Amino acid sequence: MSQNRHVCFLTGTLNAMAGAERMTAVIANALADCGYTVSVLSLWDKESCFPLHPAVRHEALYARRPSFKRVYLETVAGIRRFCREHGVDVLVQVDTMLALYTLPATVGLGVEHIAWEHCHFDEDLGKPARRLARRLAARYCRHVVVLTERDRLRWEEALRPRSHVVVIPNPLPFPFPEEPAPRTSKTVLAMGRLVHAKGFDVLIRAWKRVAAEAPDWNLIIHGEGEERPALAALVEELGLQESVSLPGICLDAREAYEQMSVFCMSSRYEGFGLVLIEAMAFGLPIVSTACETGPRELLEAGENAVVVTVDDRGALAEGLLRVIRGGDNIQGMAATGRRTVRKYALPNIVRNWDGLLSSRVWPRQVDINSPDSC
Repeated sequence: MSQNRHVCFLTGTLNAMAGAERMTAVIANALADCGYTVSVLSLWDKESCFPLHPAVRHEALYARRPSFKRVYLETVAGIRRFCREHGVDVLVQVDTMLALYTLPATVGLGVEHIAWEHCHFDEDLGKPARRLARRLAARYCRHVVVLTERDRLRWEEALRPRSHVVVIPNPLPFPFPEEPAPRTSKTVLAMGRLVHAKGFDVLIRAWKRVAAEAPDWNLIIHGEGEERPALAALVEELGLQESVSLPGICLDAREAYEQMSVFCMSSRYEGFGLVLIEAMAFGLPIVSTACETGPRELLEAGENAVVVTVDDRGALAEGLLRVIRGGDNIQGMAATGRRTVRKYALPNIVRNWDGLLSSRVWPRQVDINSPDSC
């Protein structure tokens, strides 16, 4: 492995409880453990929600988030200055939008570029410039890392990239649990940012029926976001205050999974679905929507999860009731799910990042089942 290489992860911020930020910290820490020189350059806010390895340097260009239209040139200059001063060899862009800054920032520096895509290809998150950034990444980055094989195929067919588009899924961010959760509480867990994409409004409406047919069960939705007021109002409107709670961000996800009996993902779309592999590792039965990327690749209907149509509260309610009512098949699905996600253990995924960083030849899809090297 090329442990003498300086790998810098460029991100918006690490001070946000979100999946891309969490994975940045996890992979940066693991590569530092492997002996790489690792830094994280945030565009704003030097604080981090996630612990960082003592050897990981973390700096930020701005104390607070600026208007990047106004400070575009200053941002490009700041990225360039950091790369030159610290001898960055590989610049990992945690969002493909960052290609708009990194490509002009590193002209002539000999920096290798890796674009790390956390959103699926057909979603631009309301920013049309993301489409341009993806085209730039596909042309000028050495590698584009995507999370699923479906997304790799979309990049290949839509952009015909010169870059190597490779699949490296997100890892389980904690050691694989030795024992599954006891599942003694009558509680369904959902977790994620409280935004439209997560479909929590559909879940709450589905819960109206679940509460009527299984009145001793409760639903907990962990997370924060712009839709909190609307979701809280919906809970009150449907009279579900006794069985639905929105307690905010979960600081210890492992403890939450250990205390729950079922996990539900109601998303309208996902890039990967990290919470799915976390819940499956704890042996929780899964009820999930059939998002085009992420869940469709992680889940097999009837084998390791109950999978329902996106945006269908009736189907979601039926799926939840099926799991709540239990039976041998549900227990079997939970056990199969737990076996399924063993391959996402952190050492396996880090081995593939190590291979990407140290090899000139790289397959389109990595083997996450072979032994790790770090």
